[in-house]
Amino acid sequence: MALIKKFEDIIAWLEARNLVASIYGLTSTGALARNYGLRDQIQRAAASAMTNIAEGFDCESKKEFARFLGIARRSAVEVQSLLYAAFDVGYINEQIYNTQYHEAEKTKAIIGGLKHSITPHD
Repeated sequence: MALIKKFEDIIAWLEARNLVASIYGLTSTGALARNYGLRDQIQRAAASAMTNIAEGFDCESKKEFARFLGIARRSAVEVQSLLYAAFDVGYINEQIYNTQYHEAEKTKAIIGGLKHSITPHD
């Protein structure tokens, strides 16, 4: 297995980057674009997943990196929760909700897998 030398090579970061692009696309038009609070919160949550992976990668220890990965994973969960809000108030339809929710779920799972792989197991 090749040593990862930069955060841009981390599959979890790449997936989180896809989530950011997807969420920003979703929030660029329609009623969700006009609800500044919800729009900004879901954008920040998606970006937080991506940036915490990058920031954690530059940490001095695996333990600290794992802590940042935990934050990143919870940010993906926040995206999922905010998608419920957008769906419940009628800003997005069920198909869009399902697509975006599964994108966040995939991101969360990959981040979780990375965290599990670097965390010591007793």
